[in-house]
Amino acid sequence: MTAVAHSTETPARYRWAAPRQALIGTSLAIAICTAWLAIHFVSMFVLEIDLVTLPLVAVLMALQCWLSVGMFIVAHDAMHGSLAPGRTKLNARIGAGLLLLYAGFGWTKMREAHFEHHRHAGSERDPDFDAANPRNFVRWYTTFLKRYFGWQSGLYVMTVVNVYWLVFGVPLANIILLYGLPAILSSLQLFYFGTYRPHRHDDEGFTDRHNARSEGFGTLASLASCFHFGYHHEHHVNPGVPWWGLPACRRATLRSGSTQ
Repeated sequence: MTAVAHSTETPARYRWAAPRQALIGTSLAIAICTAWLAIHFVSMFVLEIDLVTLPLVAVLMALQCWLSVGMFIVAHDAMHGSLAPGRTKLNARIGAGLLLLYAGFGWTKMREAHFEHHRHAGSERDPDFDAANPRNFVRWYTTFLKRYFGWQSGLYVMTVVNVYWLVFGVPLANIILLYGLPAILSSLQLFYFGTYRPHRHDDEGFTDRHNARSEGFGTLASLASCFHFGYHHEHHVNPGVPWWGLPACRRATLRSGSTQ
């Protein structure tokens, strides 16, 4: 299965002209990545952490966590080819770069695993799902970490930390509070809003083979929580729709009377 194959499943009413979609998607990707890099640079090489700057540190932590989520979501769109439709190499380059920057993830492995998730959502063959703990957040998250955060990610993070600390003399407090914690918290945010809540088992069950549900959040809350990835049933039904187009899909779902 390829990213292009996912994109062609999108209904016509949710399609944009490819150049327009690519322009919007890449512009948003550049904005998110530029903001992340700017905060990262200031946090590592400019900001001095003390009692006076602690409120600013808290704000930067929250922003960097949210922007990290955004970088992963953009990379996710690249997997489906919805970042820049028809531009396979561009999607791959942007997606690979963002996954590397996020946590040293490999593009091919992550993309293949994500397509497996779409093929077998909520089953034992779904790499994002913990069939033994379909309602237990902690155990499922632990399984999730073991499957995706391998030695390559660990080596990448440790290399970055040691270069910053030993070569550039960045204080450990800056590295921990403004690099390590936002990365960890963003993984929790992505998992909770993008995997656990949409696919967890409950007494109501699911209405179709996608084994996914959507949040009832408004547009702003949806953007803040996980860049609209909480509209998860809509994503599974229309995997070629970019993250910024999911609110329109959700509104259409609500107008049709569906509860997922």
